[in-house]
Amino acid sequence: MPGYSFNKTILREYDIRGIYNETLFDQDAYYIGKCFGNFLRRSKKTSISVGYDGRLSSPALERHLVEGLKDCGLIVHRVGMCPTPLVYFSEYSLNVDAAIMVTGSHNPIDHNGFKISFNKSAFFGTSLTNFIEVAEKGDFINGNGKSIDVNLNENYINHLINDFNEFYPQIKNLRVVWDAGNGSTGNILQKLVKFLPGDHKIINQEINGLFPAHGPDPTDPKNLEQLQTTVQEGSFDIGIAFDGDGDRLIIIDNKGQILLGDMVLLFLSQEILEYHPGQTLIADVKASKILFDQIEKLGGIPLMWKTGHSHIKKKMKEIDCPLAGEVSGHIFFADRYYGFDDALYAALRFIGVLSKKGYTLNEWLNNLPKTVCTREHKIVCSDIRKFEIIEEVKTRLKNTSENFIDIDGIRVTNDRGWWLLRASNTQSALILRAEAFNKNDLEFLIKDLSSQLIKSNIIQTELKDLF
Repeated sequence: MPGYSFNKTILREYDIRGIYNETLFDQDAYYIGKCFGNFLRRSKKTSISVGYDGRLSSPALERHLVEGLKDCGLIVHRVGMCPTPLVYFSEYSLNVDAAIMVTGSHNPIDHNGFKISFNKSAFFGTSLTNFIEVAEKGDFINGNGKSIDVNLNENYINHLINDFNEFYPQIKNLRVVWDAGNGSTGNILQKLVKFLPGDHKIINQEINGLFPAHGPDPTDPKNLEQLQTTVQEGSFDIGIAFDGDGDRLIIIDNKGQILLGDMVLLFLSQEILEYHPGQTLIADVKASKILFDQIEKLGGIPLMWKTGHSHIKKKMKEIDCPLAGEVSGHIFFADRYYGFDDALYAALRFIGVLSKKGYTLNEWLNNLPKTVCTREHKIVCSDIRKFEIIEEVKTRLKNTSENFIDIDGIRVTNDRGWWLLRASNTQSALILRAEAFNKNDLEFLIKDLSSQLIKSNIIQTELKDLF
């Protein structure tokens, strides 16, 4: 059989992403199905579930993907348009061997991709990049598979609600605004809130791949403005924003302040460390020093780890961790749940914890230590060059007295705070962030970081737009 060539930029560290009809095509979806189907058949596996998000290109990509899987002889359970966590959930409820979600996640509307799971674990790294060689050889196992349409929406909703009702049976009613952001949580969310106590308002619930209300990335502050206004004008207790495929969330407190994923994780840690005292909790390298310090004060052991949902899930299993999270809003519960990132489930847990507290979310947030932190800043950089720069910076730092860790990029820590430089796993970009105890210290850290980027010729002058 003749071979097939992918655009090599679409096969990334922990998923497959590209620009539809520019670097990612329908035919790619077919051969991704063939490559993964070939892997499953050679692993003596026969079944898989497949879902897709609300992007305009997702139905076509899903159809071609399914054809590729069927042509390898697999039984394909098609769960339809849904949030990514429902596809992960299908692995347990259908007892299938693997799962694929067609989704562009939080990326721009013309992007799309695939998140793959095997044996209820993330399928990433060389397992993905090997698809290039497999496709070029064209040595596939062929067969006559079949597809089955399955609707798991009710089962999924019931699972979430049953957990909530069991552990938060008599709670004070909260007033909550939910922003589905025209993403794939919309249909599920409208049914879910009907079973919850309190007053619930949903905005942007219509699934629309053009994302007319705002972009699908809730970590971008401009995408949260509508939610902030709705919370404040309506005197709501909390606002919850989801990304395009529902595996990430960002929280808005009752005064409109933003809680990124690390502060969401810290709030949830209070309950987890009551249930599991002394446990290790995981956060990614972008997380605030406040998080790591406060987890220690709560009696837990904080572990800093690599950014990326696949890396986090793998580490959780290795150390039997009950809770983990990322600044980007991925929250992973292995306590009472399956260990994957489910923003709807995390939202219910958050509401449950908040409802038991005798204070508002804003009061809790304002009682935390104060630091000054930049937003996450991206510098466009080629996929090859971004990794070269990390190595150059590391080499220079080794010849200094700087204290740094390099588990994922470079995080330099000193008595003023810390700065981070890492290569994005999902984009051709470098990621920058810094946190300090005051503005003067933050300026110093940014100058220090800028000097490294200037030495590597990635910028010409000091960064000024991180504030």
